[in-house]
Amino acid sequence: MASSPSPPRGAASALFTPFKIANGTTTLAHRIIMAPMTRNRGIPFPSPSSTTPTRIWLPDSLLANYYSQRSTPNGLQITENILISPSAGAMPGVPGLWLPEQVSGWKEVTSAVHAKGGIIYAQLCHHGRAALPQFTGLPTVSASATPWSTDEKYPYPPPGESSRVQLRDFPPKELSEQEIQSTIQEFVTAARNAREAGFDGVEVHAGNGYLLEQFLASGVNKRKDKYGGSAENRSRFVVEVVDAVGSAIGVQNMAVRMSPWGVYNDIEDGDRFNTWRTLCEGLGKLGGLSYVHFVEAREDERAGWEKSWGEGRDVGFGWVREVLGGVPVLSAGVWDKDTVWGAVESGRVDGCVFARWFVSNPDLVERLRLEKDLTIYNRAKFYGPTSKREVGYTDYLTWEEESSEK
Repeated sequence: MASSPSPPRGAASALFTPFKIANGTTTLAHRIIMAPMTRNRGIPFPSPSSTTPTRIWLPDSLLANYYSQRSTPNGLQITENILISPSAGAMPGVPGLWLPEQVSGWKEVTSAVHAKGGIIYAQLCHHGRAALPQFTGLPTVSASATPWSTDEKYPYPPPGESSRVQLRDFPPKELSEQEIQSTIQEFVTAARNAREAGFDGVEVHAGNGYLLEQFLASGVNKRKDKYGGSAENRSRFVVEVVDAVGSAIGVQNMAVRMSPWGVYNDIEDGDRFNTWRTLCEGLGKLGGLSYVHFVEAREDERAGWEKSWGEGRDVGFGWVREVLGGVPVLSAGVWDKDTVWGAVESGRVDGCVFARWFVSNPDLVERLRLEKDLTIYNRAKFYGPTSKREVGYTDYLTWEEESSEK
């Protein structure tokens, strides 16, 4: 029996064909997308005194250079997750988008990207119970007052301390219905600020165990009101956020990131397939999203999601296309210089989202087009350093620069 032919590689691949997002109003030149990646390179907003912890972070020219290096004409980039408000989180080096100074900093980023003909979306996020009050100076909030079930520690020691602390020791406060409405408005304000800053659109982060997924997940959301219980109720907050943001900036200018198979940030759900399908059904009723962006299932996490997904059930995106029709499907988490070929030709996805390989290859699109070797990334420099911020950030070379040094 003859084996099936290998998919085209390099410039012959469907990765290098155009496709439309933003409900058909924006044409991308290729299907290689830069993923949202937290890099902790923001600069501190001046504190009132030397004894006050830094709680607010700003983008600056270094971030502008980083995104510009990875821009391509009519290529899509998605920013690191941007905090929508002071309560949304205050992890060191993670910028927000609620202050005029932050808007100005992001304007520098979008201007640099647009100067190279690129397209850039702002990913908006609230960390929920994945934040700590020592950093925000405010109570930690979530769908319910459900503490972490693991011994996981926050990535950084609290201000003024030398040791990291367990997240389970700081259980969240349940958001009231009034606070839920206030949080929705914070997303709206951040989205409007994003447009003012020059972003071409926004991506609402509804995955990775952050606040929106905390409402979706039955293992975290124990509410008894209209935001808890059934899959439809647990999806309500996310749908209301997307609806409100879409009404403010145009639904065609917004996208949603989801992680149906994720276990990050201690997320558990008893019936993942039903939960995420119900959410997509709710999103589908809003019409005209720019795209939907999924984190792929990871084989090394199968034990954490398979039973609640349904053993033997497909982990592809046929169910998404069935519900959302022609909304473009992007996916992240599994692509490299070998696995990406044929992904578009097969119809599985419309675009392939790269993270780590974009870190170490600012010219990743060109390297894949020409089938050049990829530079290996240094994982130790993903989330810092906070001094000499350019190290492991803007000091990677293009293949042409590497060739000229030989």
